Amino acid sequence: MSRRFTQHLRRNLFWFVLMTLVWLLCSGDAYGGPLSDRLATFPNWTDKPPTQPAKGDLVYPDWMAGTWELTSTLVDLSAPLAPELQTPGFESNQSLLNQPITCEVRFEPRMTSLTKSFLLKPRLAQEEIVADRAFNGLSLAQAYLGDQAVKTVKVDPKNPNRQVTFLRGDRQLESTVISRAVEVPSDERFVTTEIFQQVFRGTAQPYLNEVETTTAYQKRESDQSFSVTADQVTAIYLAPQDSDYFKARNQPIALYRYQLELSPIATPI
Repeated sequence: MSRRFTQHLRRNLFWFVLMTLVWLLCSGDAYGGPLSDRLATFPNWTDKPPTQPAKGDLVYPDWMAGTWELTSTLVDLSAPLAPELQTPGFESNQSLLNQPITCEVRFEPRMTSLTKSFLLKPRLAQEEIVADRAFNGLSLAQAYLGDQAVKTVKVDPKNPNRQVTFLRGDRQLESTVISRAVEVPSDERFVTTEIFQQVFRGTAQPYLNEVETTTAYQKRESDQSFSVTADQVTAIYLAPQDSDYFKARNQPIALYRYQLELSPIATPI
């Protein structure tokens, strides 16, 4: 691996870590609920959000189905515990402020449960809208790091909440969603949070952390157009294995806020 590429990867790795599971978001007036209230209090976050253990995949509303052009713009960032505690790459990521990044993402119907009966043949019981995590993860990673830096993204066929991103130089980023929560304030608004553990392998000492992504999606529809906007915050937490863990505990050491716009490429399913 060339020195130039190594420097580029180190400079952008932290950003990539943030974006691995970032699929969309939303904006709009605040609605009641702990997740909506959490977004409204940014950047004054002192703890993790209330969540439940992740079971199955994250199910989105029907209006998220389809292929979209996603424009993601970093609009704010904060290091609440700096200068004592600060993540690698935070300073360099300030150069990405107000710089829109565009890529394709897609959400598709999948059969998520199977009904079995002694008298009836097995049949698919329910079709739900989920993110194409492998496609979206690769698309976002290449948009931020470049086509040559990212080889592929694979999702565990037995666990939709675990994925591995393969990078140049025999490096890997493993991300596992461990908990989530969902709010549906209205038919046009969908708010969700996911907390996942990340392990970056390929160096002498694997790097671990925890990441929260809280996103509010808003359906925008008129006689002439249809789109989705979103307000999204990604928070970085130290893993219990980190020597500074007890200095931060459950308070994030880095916060990134994005505005996203999704315009349909294909007609929503």
